[in-house]
Amino acid sequence: MVFGIVSLILWALIIIVTLKYVLFILRADNNGEGGTLTLMALAQRVMGHNVLVITLLGMIGAALFYGDAIITPAISVLSAVEGLKVVNPAFEHYILPLSLVILVGLFAVQSHGTARVAAWFGPITAVWFVLMAVGGILHIADDPSIVAAISPTYGLAFLATHGTAGLFALGAVFLAVTGAEALYADLGHFGRRPIQTAWLGLVLPCLALNYVGQGALLLDDPGKIENPFFLLYPDWALLPMVGMAAIATIIASQAVITGAFSITQQAIHWACCRGWRSAGRPRPRRARSMCRRSTSCFCSRSCSSSSCSRVQAPCRMPMGWRSPAPWW
Repeated sequence: MVFGIVSLILWALIIIVTLKYVLFILRADNNGEGGTLTLMALAQRVMGHNVLVITLLGMIGAALFYGDAIITPAISVLSAVEGLKVVNPAFEHYILPLSLVILVGLFAVQSHGTARVAAWFGPITAVWFVLMAVGGILHIADDPSIVAAISPTYGLAFLATHGTAGLFALGAVFLAVTGAEALYADLGHFGRRPIQTAWLGLVLPCLALNYVGQGALLLDDPGKIENPFFLLYPDWALLPMVGMAAIATIIASQAVITGAFSITQQAIHWACCRGWRSAGRPRPRRARSMCRRSTSCFCSRSCSSSSCSRVQAPCRMPMGWRSPAPWW
């Protein structure tokens, strides 16, 4: 079973994140911007005119990403704070209240921006992934045969022999790639090359070493199934690792929230939410002009074209926006 689960996790990282997002989807940018609505814009551009099915699929994809952005911070922060129970079982009663405090604080500071602390995100995240790799390397020697789990045959055999339980396990495996779409949604903030370099050069190897190390730990001592991640580390390192895990999950949650903001900004720009209002205030005249133009002009040419008789107002976007071409 351990070989099958580890194999499924590794190949989920390889297929869904590496092949799908990092190597393939990131190439589908729209003037440097990414996200589900970008795919919708590119598809509409290929078709040459507005297609209702593509628009609906884009809206559904954006809605699914919003759901991902809601659940990812909760799961990530809670799983990190649960390490306190490994440090001392007496801390179990504080896990949920502390998680709530962190999540409320995380969302409360969004309106103030993160520019002042964002400079620390990269170094902290790099240290976190290195620590994850170290924890896995320390335990691979417990049962080196776990390295064979890189073969996809173990994962396929696990699914074939465990029936419905295998499908439930596969659902749990997908938690390992929760939030991966933020790589694409945040494309406009970082660029394709930095994302690919960070994933292939640091993140993927560190994650693979950590999951393989957890598998070796469980093969050597199945009794540590309760929390194999934190049990990779010696007792003196447990509390620092819980602190680092909490900080890392906050940063990861921030990345997903930023991706959700990017999708929202694109939706407003492309007039996909025509009735949008901000804090109960009416839209400014520029936004109304944009919406009038977008709801009436679905020609394949640029809306600035003088030959388009359906243009209602000139294209004037709020300062500071660097958005892709209109999706129509």
